[in-house]
This record gives sequence, structure tokens and C-alpha cells, in this order.
Amino acid sequence: MDGIFRAALALARQSKRARAAAGGLAALLALAAVSACNTGNVLALEPAVDVGAQTAAVPQYSGMQRLVPSNPYMTQAAYPRMDEPMSPVEQMPASETDCRQQLRRLGATFTDLAPIHEGQCGIDYPVKVTAIGSVEMKPAATLTCDMAASFAAWTKNELVPSARWRYFSGVRTIHQGSSYSCRNIAGEGVLSEHGKGNALDVMSIELNNGDDIDVRKPGLFAFRTRGFLNNVRADGCQYFTTVLGPGYNYDHRNHFHFDIKNRKSGYRACR
Repeated sequence: MDGIFRAALALARQSKRARAAAGGLAALLALAAVSACNTGNVLALEPAVDVGAQTAAVPQYSGMQRLVPSNPYMTQAAYPRMDEPMSPVEQMPASETDCRQQLRRLGATFTDLAPIHEGQCGIDYPVKVTAIGSVEMKPAATLTCDMAASFAAWTKNELVPSARWRYFSGVRTIHQGSSYSCRNIAGEGVLSEHGKGNALDVMSIELNNGDDIDVRKPGLFAFRTRGFLNNVRADGCQYFTTVLGPGYNYDHRNHFHFDIKNRKSGYRACR
């Protein structure tokens, strides 16, 4: 009987030690798990540093390394600041791009110029037109794209066919006297459409057959020239909001003035 009691007592003591060892092991595993999930000092009860959305608010202590993107495409070179101005080409509105495509369809030869700004005058997106199809522009005209497109359409659809019908000849050169020019309307304190790049003055029209048709009022018996110039003036009213020429006033005695001034109710001044 005494042997059985001693054996039972020894077994109980071994079970107690096993439970204590198991409990200690569990505590150590729990402590390791907490340490793995916490960037602070667990034993000293120091809080971990948040490196998430609030990182910018965490002071940059000495010895801390500033966070940088791990993706090389997320650098400043790949993603420039959105508040920095873009280049003029990137900023060109769709309407200006479409207008240049129209100019090319009309056969115009042109180059884009840097923006022009001088006082109250200027053109945001100027073009310099040197030719319309086979028709040279002398000197080259600096205009808004809209004015250049209007003039190119008039030249191609009206001026050239009229010259062929009246003179049996094509047009070689359009001699212009003023495109962009920063000035007021003569005798008035109002900015001229020339100062906006919306106007062009035609002085003479040179034909392939050698004729040079001056816009000045033709002589009494110059029937063909008068008919041609009358066509030029009348047809221009379909493309421009202003057409002024000889007979309107003294300032327009020697040229045709064409412009695309924005007028209310679609009014056109053709005189």
C-alpha cells in the first residue's frame, strides 16, 4: 500500500512540473508574437511609430531615414508637380489644334510663332502664313489661326476661281500691306483688329500671266478690273465680318481691309 501511494505522489509532482513548463512556453510565444507586431520597445512600453497615412505628421528625429517610394516610376521625374506650368504646345487648346488641321487641308503653308503680348495687343497662338496652295503671301502674314483659315478659304474658293474666270489666269502672289500690328483704329481710341491678329490688308493681286491688279479704284473703262474687284469685295463678305475698300473712306483708298471682328447678332460691315 505504501508503494502505491509513493508512486501516485511522484506522478502528481511530474504533472505539475509539465503544466508549469507548458505555461512558460506559452507566455514566451505570446511575448514573441507581440514583439513581431510592434515596432516599439515592448518591455519599456514605448509606442510604435505609424508609417502609414500620417507619416508626414511624424517629426523627423535625428537618425530616422526619410521614406522614399519603392517604385522607381513614382519619382518626381516621372510625376512632375501638377501646379507647374506646362509647355505651350501641351497647353494649346483643341480649337487651335483643329484650326491648324483646317489650314493644312486648305493647303496653307505656315509656321507657329511664340505668343505675342505687347500692352493691350497680342496673339496667344499666332501663325505666320507664307503661302496658300501655290499662291504666295508677300510679305508673310502674322495672324490668328482663325483669321488665317478664313483668308485661306476665301483665297482658294473665291479669289483664285474669280481670277481664272475674269483673266483666264491663276493667282501668283497676294501683296499684303498689314497683318498683325499693334495700333488703334485711325482717328479713334479703339484697338484695331490688326492689334489682335484678326485683320489683313490686301494691296494688290499678282496673276500668273504677269498682270498686277492694284486695289486702287480702277479707271472708268477698266471694266474687267472693276468686275474682278467687285467680286473680291462681295465674296469676302461670306468669310469676314468686315470688308472695307476704296470708296469707303480715304484711309482705305488703296487696299481691301478684311477682318473677323466679333460682332453682335452676326452683323457684317461690307463697304
